[in-house]
Amino acid sequence: MNTAGSTIPRPEAAETPGGGAPLSRGLLLLMSVATGLSVANNYFAQPLLDLLGRELGLGTTMAGMIVTAAQAGYGLGLILLVPLGDLLERRRLTVVLYAATAVFLLVSATAPNGTVLLAGTVLTALTSVAAQVVVPYAVTLAAPAQRGRVIGTVMSGLMLGALLSRTVAGGLAGLGGWRTVYWVSAVLVAGVTVLLWRFLPSLHTPIGLSYPALLRSTIALFRHEPVLRWRAGIAALSLASFNVLWTAVTFLLAGPRYGWSEAAIGLLGLAGVVGTAAAALAGRLADRGHVQWVTGIGSVALAASWLLIGAGDGSLGWLLGGLTVLTVAHQAVLNSNQNVIYALRPEIRNRLNSALMTAFFAGGAVGSALAALAWAHGGWPAVSVLGGVLACGMSVLWALERRMLRGR
Repeated sequence: MNTAGSTIPRPEAAETPGGGAPLSRGLLLLMSVATGLSVANNYFAQPLLDLLGRELGLGTTMAGMIVTAAQAGYGLGLILLVPLGDLLERRRLTVVLYAATAVFLLVSATAPNGTVLLAGTVLTALTSVAAQVVVPYAVTLAAPAQRGRVIGTVMSGLMLGALLSRTVAGGLAGLGGWRTVYWVSAVLVAGVTVLLWRFLPSLHTPIGLSYPALLRSTIALFRHEPVLRWRAGIAALSLASFNVLWTAVTFLLAGPRYGWSEAAIGLLGLAGVVGTAAAALAGRLADRGHVQWVTGIGSVALAASWLLIGAGDGSLGWLLGGLTVLTVAHQAVLNSNQNVIYALRPEIRNRLNSALMTAFFAGGAVGSALAALAWAHGGWPAVSVLGGVLACGMSVLWALERRMLRGR
């Protein structure tokens, strides 16, 4: 491949990892877009919770469970499907997962009630872990000195997908109802499936394990890799705190104090787009050996953001400021976590990524569920305290990890 080109040439088969196959700008762009489209499906419902509740007869807690279902399904896919990247040919695995995602989006688009929508949400989230197959795929194709930058680029695509999904969902729901969101996404995911089938290079790194043994070895990583345990805890608390805001803010903005429409609520995602710049910066700092400080500063900033968010109950300016700081800090911490984990044992990156991201999204699911409960019982003040406590826990874990590493 031509690493300087901006187009995506037909790749030759690549059967060895470790930067042996060059990663062109065009292919990197395609992989970034693919991760964004895939992960976006888990966030479409967030600005639509009030609308879904009205049209499908769901209460506040049940509507919030749609977000929780997405996170839980994604977590299940992370532990069951992502490790297959160390076992199966990755191009075929990626294409199959994207194709299945398109099909399951159609289930949500045609859901007659909340139960079917929950089922479609879980199934879509389960297979949209394809995004987490693509990330280590890109890292493996990258030159070692550029892996931090590549992670930053692909994760910027993922973060843009997560944030802009809310804006797109709100806009499409305003034009044609909430079902339009899922119809459009199904078409786009089907289109990117074809492009991935056409342009991804073949990559197979067989390890000689059965599927049950593969899963056992993934779970065993938590026992054998202490750094993974610390980073998994930091990641879980980071997404939990992040999701507390994005789950509860819909109820705040749709309520009597703001009275925003679904389309207006979706636009809030634009305020977080600046956070994607943090991914590229964190990647460059990681390549220069500053990954630990990225985590530490990001953890403190994430906790501080909740002081601003807490004042957002009566001030849109404070809310937007806190949201921006939260997004930048969250993305920086995520990027640093991945850089640390991918460097542990490059030959099992898919399983390491599976373990890290399983904890990450499990934390997100818990955060979403707790946010709905906090809103129902204590309103915005309870939500703000919950998010701040979770974020402070990150800083504690990072300090303990640093102490453990110094003691070695």
